[in-house]
Amino acid sequence: MDGLGVCMAEVSCRHGRQEVVHEVDLDIAAGERVALTGTNGSGKTTLLRAVLGLHRNVDGRIMVGGRPAGTAAEWAWRRRACAWIPQRPAAGRFPLLVGELLASSGEAQEAAQAAGRLRVGELADRPLHTLSGGQLQRVHLARAVGCVAAGAGVLLADEPTAALDFDGQSEAAEVLTGLPATLIVVTHDRGLAQRCDRVLEMAAGRLREVR
Repeated sequence: MDGLGVCMAEVSCRHGRQEVVHEVDLDIAAGERVALTGTNGSGKTTLLRAVLGLHRNVDGRIMVGGRPAGTAAEWAWRRRACAWIPQRPAAGRFPLLVGELLASSGEAQEAAQAAGRLRVGELADRPLHTLSGGQLQRVHLARAVGCVAAGAGVLLADEPTAALDFDGQSEAAEVLTGLPATLIVVTHDRGLAQRCDRVLEMAAGRLREVR
Protein backbone atom coordinates (compact mmCIF):
# COMPACT_ATOMS: atom_id res chain seq x y z
CA MET A 1 0.00 0.00 0.00
CA ASP A 2 1.37 3.43 -0.94
CA GLY A 3 1.54 6.32 1.47
CA LEU A 4 2.87 6.93 4.96
CA GLY A 5 1.06 6.45 8.24
CA VAL A 6 0.28 9.44 10.45
CA CYS A 7 0.03 9.14 14.23
CA MET A 8 -1.06 11.86 16.64
CA ALA A 9 -0.91 11.36 20.41
CA GLU A 10 -2.41 13.85 22.87
CA VAL A 11 -1.97 16.72 20.41
CA SER A 12 -3.10 20.12 21.66
CA CYS A 13 -2.63 23.42 19.83
CA ARG A 14 -2.99 26.97 21.09
CA HIS A 15 -3.35 30.43 19.61
CA GLY A 16 -1.79 32.48 22.37
CA ARG A 17 -3.49 31.28 25.54
CA GLN A 18 -6.53 29.92 23.75
CA GLU A 19 -6.52 26.16 23.17
CA VAL A 20 -8.03 25.41 19.75
CA VAL A 21 -7.15 21.69 19.49
CA HIS A 22 -7.60 19.55 22.60
CA GLU A 23 -5.71 16.29 23.15
CA VAL A 24 -6.30 14.68 19.77
CA ASP A 25 -5.37 11.01 19.42
CA LEU A 26 -5.49 9.77 15.84
CA ASP A 27 -3.94 6.87 13.94
CA ILE A 28 -4.16 6.96 10.15
CA ALA A 29 -2.84 3.94 8.28
CA ALA A 30 -0.65 4.28 5.20
CA GLY A 31 -2.86 4.83 2.17
CA GLU A 32 -6.01 5.74 4.12
CA ARG A 33 -8.22 8.62 2.98
CA VAL A 34 -9.57 10.62 5.92
CA ALA A 35 -11.98 13.58 5.78
CA LEU A 36 -12.01 16.15 8.60
CA THR A 37 -15.35 17.92 8.87
CA GLY A 38 -16.81 20.43 11.31
CA THR A 39 -17.67 24.10 11.60
CA ASN A 40 -15.26 26.91 10.81
CA GLY A 41 -13.01 27.69 13.76
CA SER A 42 -13.21 24.19 15.23
CA GLY A 43 -9.46 23.56 14.89
CA LYS A 44 -9.26 21.54 11.65
CA THR A 45 -6.86 23.81 9.77
CA THR A 46 -4.67 24.31 12.84
CA LEU A 47 -4.31 20.54 13.20
CA LEU A 48 -3.17 20.16 9.58
CA ARG A 49 -0.73 23.05 9.92
CA ALA A 50 0.71 21.45 13.06
CA VAL A 51 1.63 18.32 11.06
CA LEU A 52 3.75 20.51 8.76
CA GLY A 53 5.25 22.63 11.51
CA LEU A 54 3.43 25.71 10.26
CA HIS A 55 1.75 25.98 13.66
CA ARG A 56 4.37 25.57 16.37
CA ASN A 57 2.44 26.15 19.61
CA VAL A 58 1.80 22.42 19.94
CA ASP A 59 1.91 19.85 22.74
CA GLY A 60 1.88 16.10 22.21
CA ARG A 61 3.46 14.03 19.46
CA ILE A 62 2.91 13.90 15.70
CA MET A 63 4.62 11.14 13.73
CA VAL A 64 4.67 10.74 9.94
CA GLY A 65 5.97 7.45 8.60
CA GLY A 66 6.97 6.58 12.15
CA ARG A 67 9.32 9.57 12.29
CA PRO A 68 9.12 12.55 14.67
CA ALA A 69 10.10 16.10 13.69
CA GLY A 70 12.19 18.27 15.96
CA THR A 71 15.47 19.12 14.26
CA ALA A 72 15.82 21.18 11.09
CA ALA A 73 16.71 18.04 9.13
CA GLU A 74 13.65 16.19 10.47
CA TRP A 75 11.36 19.07 9.52
CA ALA A 76 12.93 19.20 6.05
CA TRP A 77 12.15 15.49 5.60
CA ARG A 78 8.59 16.02 6.90
CA ARG A 79 7.92 18.75 4.37
CA ARG A 80 9.19 16.59 1.52
CA ALA A 81 7.07 13.69 2.77
CA CYS A 82 3.88 15.78 2.96
CA ALA A 83 2.28 17.53 0.00
CA TRP A 84 0.16 20.54 0.99
CA ILE A 85 -2.84 22.25 -0.57
CA PRO A 86 -3.58 25.35 1.54
CA GLN A 87 -7.00 26.86 2.09
CA ARG A 88 -7.59 29.81 -0.26
CA PRO A 89 -4.07 29.60 -1.73
CA ALA A 90 -2.50 33.02 -2.09
CA ALA A 91 -0.94 34.16 -5.35
CA GLY A 92 1.85 35.91 -3.46
CA ARG A 93 3.50 39.25 -4.09
CA PHE A 94 5.99 38.02 -6.67
CA PRO A 95 5.04 37.38 -10.32
CA LEU A 96 5.39 33.60 -10.05
CA LEU A 97 4.16 31.81 -13.14
CA VAL A 98 1.86 28.77 -13.09
CA GLY A 99 4.57 26.67 -14.75
CA GLU A 100 7.08 27.68 -12.08
CA LEU A 101 4.72 26.66 -9.28
CA LEU A 102 4.10 23.30 -10.96
CA ALA A 103 7.85 22.74 -11.40
CA SER A 104 8.41 23.37 -7.68
CA SER A 105 6.63 20.06 -7.00
CA GLY A 106 9.79 18.16 -7.92
CA GLU A 107 8.08 16.36 -10.82
CA ALA A 108 7.28 19.10 -13.31
CA GLN A 109 6.11 16.73 -16.05
CA GLU A 110 3.62 14.89 -13.80
CA ALA A 111 2.32 18.20 -12.44
CA ALA A 112 1.94 19.62 -15.96
CA GLN A 113 0.05 16.53 -17.09
CA ALA A 114 -2.26 16.85 -14.09
CA ALA A 115 -2.79 20.52 -14.92
CA GLY A 116 -3.85 19.47 -18.40
CA ARG A 117 -6.38 16.97 -17.00
CA LEU A 118 -7.70 19.71 -14.70
CA ARG A 119 -8.03 22.12 -17.64
CA VAL A 120 -5.42 24.63 -16.45
CA GLY A 121 -2.52 23.32 -18.53
CA GLU A 122 -2.78 26.20 -20.97
CA LEU A 123 -2.14 28.68 -18.13
CA ALA A 124 1.53 27.71 -17.66
CA ASP A 125 2.80 31.15 -18.70
CA ARG A 126 0.27 33.10 -16.65
CA PRO A 127 1.27 34.82 -13.38
CA LEU A 128 -0.57 33.34 -10.41
CA HIS A 129 -2.14 36.65 -9.44
CA THR A 130 -4.07 36.76 -12.73
CA LEU A 131 -5.94 33.50 -12.02
CA SER A 132 -9.42 33.10 -10.62
CA GLY A 133 -9.87 31.33 -7.29
CA GLY A 134 -10.98 28.15 -9.01
CA GLN A 135 -8.06 28.19 -11.45
CA LEU A 136 -5.58 28.73 -8.61
CA GLN A 137 -7.10 25.84 -6.67
CA ARG A 138 -6.76 23.53 -9.68
CA VAL A 139 -3.13 24.56 -10.16
CA HIS A 140 -2.32 23.79 -6.53
CA LEU A 141 -4.02 20.41 -6.90
CA ALA A 142 -1.90 19.69 -9.98
CA ARG A 143 1.22 20.69 -8.04
CA ALA A 144 0.23 18.24 -5.29
CA VAL A 145 0.00 15.47 -7.88
CA GLY A 146 3.58 16.32 -8.83
CA CYS A 147 4.67 16.27 -5.18
CA VAL A 148 3.23 12.76 -4.75
CA ALA A 149 4.98 11.64 -7.93
CA ALA A 150 8.20 13.07 -6.48
CA GLY A 151 7.84 10.91 -3.37
CA ALA A 152 5.46 12.62 -0.95
CA GLY A 153 3.58 9.90 0.95
CA VAL A 154 0.99 12.14 2.62
CA LEU A 155 -1.30 14.76 1.09
CA LEU A 156 -2.74 17.36 3.44
CA ALA A 157 -5.49 19.38 1.78
CA ASP A 158 -7.50 22.23 3.31
CA GLU A 159 -10.85 22.83 1.56
CA PRO A 160 -9.35 21.93 -1.86
CA THR A 161 -12.69 22.09 -3.70
CA ALA A 162 -14.22 25.18 -2.07
CA ALA A 163 -13.73 27.52 -5.06
CA LEU A 164 -14.92 25.00 -7.67
CA ASP A 165 -18.33 24.43 -9.25
CA PHE A 166 -20.11 21.09 -8.85
CA ASP A 167 -18.40 19.42 -11.83
CA GLY A 168 -15.04 20.77 -10.73
CA GLN A 169 -15.56 19.48 -7.21
CA SER A 170 -16.31 16.00 -8.49
CA GLU A 171 -13.28 16.07 -10.78
CA ALA A 172 -10.96 17.27 -8.01
CA ALA A 173 -12.33 14.70 -5.56
CA GLU A 174 -11.58 11.93 -8.04
CA VAL A 175 -7.98 13.15 -8.45
CA LEU A 176 -7.44 13.57 -4.68
CA THR A 177 -8.75 10.17 -3.68
CA GLY A 178 -7.04 8.40 -6.57
CA LEU A 179 -3.49 9.37 -5.61
CA PRO A 180 -1.13 6.73 -4.18
CA ALA A 181 -0.75 8.62 -0.90
CA THR A 182 -2.34 8.94 2.52
CA LEU A 183 -4.94 11.71 2.32
CA ILE A 184 -6.07 13.97 5.16
CA VAL A 185 -8.53 16.52 3.82
CA VAL A 186 -10.45 19.28 5.58
CA THR A 187 -13.70 19.65 3.68
CA HIS A 188 -17.34 20.69 3.72
CA ASP A 189 -17.79 18.90 0.39
CA ARG A 190 -20.04 15.89 1.05
CA GLY A 191 -19.12 14.24 -2.23
CA LEU A 192 -15.42 14.34 -1.35
CA ALA A 193 -16.08 13.10 2.19
CA GLN A 194 -18.09 10.16 0.84
CA ARG A 195 -15.10 9.08 -1.24
CA CYS A 196 -12.92 8.86 1.87
CA ASP A 197 -12.43 5.75 4.01
CA ARG A 198 -13.17 7.58 7.25
CA VAL A 199 -14.97 10.77 8.21
CA LEU A 200 -14.01 12.59 11.42
CA GLU A 201 -15.68 15.65 12.91
CA MET A 202 -14.04 18.38 14.95
CA ALA A 203 -16.07 20.45 17.40
CA ALA A 204 -14.48 22.94 19.81
CA GLY A 205 -11.08 21.37 19.23
CA ARG A 206 -12.15 17.80 19.96
CA LEU A 207 -12.21 15.01 17.39
CA ARG A 208 -14.75 12.21 17.02
CA GLU A 209 -15.26 9.53 14.40
CA VAL A 210 -18.41 9.87 12.30
CA ARG A 211 -17.85 7.07 9.78
